[in-house]
Amino acid sequence: MLAYQFQTTAENGFIRIPDMYKSKIGTRIRVTVVNDDEQNIDWDKLFPPAVDTSNWSFNREEANAR
Repeated sequence: MLAYQFQTTAENGFIRIPDMYKSKIGTRIRVTVVNDDEQNIDWDKLFPPAVDTSNWSFNREEANAR
């Protein structure tokens, strides 16, 4: 397997392979996409806010009895 790395801009869901790679790349390829545009990432969905458990009570004996 040969790997080529380049940066491009997606347009309407399509990525353009630079001309210098077109003759080297066959018809079966594997594509990995890394999003460089961090402003489009919804970080709260990826890492939901932590739950405050300081007001929760926990009794180990009671929990083990269940």
